[in-house]
Amino acid sequence: MPAPRGPAPTAVLAAPAAVAHASDRGARIVSVAIALAWHVAIGLPAVLNARTEFTAPAVVLGGWMLVAVAGVVAGVRLLRGAPMPPWPLAGLLLVVDAAVFAAAGERQLFAAANWVWSTLGWFFVLAMWGRRVTGLVALLATHALIALVAVLGHGHDPADLARYAMYVYGTFSLPVAVFMGGAAIVGLAHERAAAAAAVHAMAAERDAAEQGLRERRERLALVGAAAGRVLGELAAGQADPDDPEVQRRCVLAAARLRRLIAESDDVPDPLLHELRAAADLAERNGLPIDLVTIGNPPPLPVEIRRRLADPLTGILADARGWARLTVVSGPDEVVVSLVTPDREGPEATGPPPGEHDDGPVQHLHERDGDIRWAQTRWRR
Repeated sequence: MPAPRGPAPTAVLAAPAAVAHASDRGARIVSVAIALAWHVAIGLPAVLNARTEFTAPAVVLGGWMLVAVAGVVAGVRLLRGAPMPPWPLAGLLLVVDAAVFAAAGERQLFAAANWVWSTLGWFFVLAMWGRRVTGLVALLATHALIALVAVLGHGHDPADLARYAMYVYGTFSLPVAVFMGGAAIVGLAHERAAAAAAVHAMAAERDAAEQGLRERRERLALVGAAAGRVLGELAAGQADPDDPEVQRRCVLAAARLRRLIAESDDVPDPLLHELRAAADLAERNGLPIDLVTIGNPPPLPVEIRRRLADPLTGILADARGWARLTVVSGPDEVVVSLVTPDREGPEATGPPPGEHDDGPVQHLHERDGDIRWAQTRWRR
């Protein structure tokens, strides 16, 4: 009997993906919080305090409000897993960037009131989240170029150029560090979770294989004992080989042994393989049998296959004249039916006539004196 299967591949892959998603969500929350908190707590007070010193105060304030609204919308969508299209948002931010640099004036060029220096890079992070870092670097480089044009437009003071270099360094370093750090954390979390899931999957497969081996040995012992009793009685002269009941017991024991061997075969359709083994044994004993299959059975555990096949195997051992075995399969249901001529004599091993439930498998068994009909049905 094949060992019960361990965790499905999709389940093994889902755990690392869930851990990576949780880590990525944490990094997104941090990035959104930094961008909005910096924009409100640092940028807004500075803008309000210096509003009378701007060349165009309405442009600076309007740009701040526009970025705030865009940032809230982008942050909410990013946290919900449906980020905004990056380049339209990035284009809007760059337009505001150029407008604010032009409207801030020379006196506020390097002041905190020129909020695009310190704030805009974090909104670039929100726009480019989940994409290559090259996109973020390109936006920050464009931001630095816009700032350089503004600095050069007010003169060529070496001190201003030195301050410009410091501001560009700060603008680049922190957003890029957070962006790449978040991606690195997500990657490490996924790798470690994948390694842990693989270890657990291997342990589960090993435990399942050991359990399957124990069950197979126990079942082989039971089936072997039943066959041994029949052979012992025949050897001791306690059973008559011409007795139909003795013949039925021999056929049933042989069918069960053959099906037990078939369970361990690696074939695409294990259930059909096991039923064909039983049908082949019946044909070897002179019983004409038709095996009809419709559809392909879904993957079934050994226990389900056993409950589908065992009752019909017992009836097949008692069949005389002919037999017709039909297997109808779908994605969520498998029905196995056996029709044979009815006859007087002992009941075959199996449930009594009527309807019975064996866990997830339903048994139907009817006989009317002419036809004997049995069916096993599994539904998902």
